Amino acid sequence: MENVLGFVALASGLIIGLGAVGACIGIGIMGSKYLEAAARQPELMNELQTKMFLLAGLIDAAFLIGVGIAMLFAFANPFVLK
Repeated sequence: MENVLGFVALASGLIIGLGAVGACIGIGIMGSKYLEAAARQPELMNELQTKMFLLAGLIDAAFLIGVGIAMLFAFANPFVLK
């Protein structure tokens, strides 16, 4: 039983940590591409900014879903028999 709880804690940490790294890399790449596009065509800056914020919200939403799943496994694990 104790060994399973240790693996659950490790898995939850990996889900949150790798999700955070992926979200940060994704938002960083998206931000750099936005700046490149805005420098090339400044007249499209407002339209591109709207799309950038929409994508930033979707990337963060995917990360937060992973955090929710990790918290489910950490606090109310359906796989651990009591």
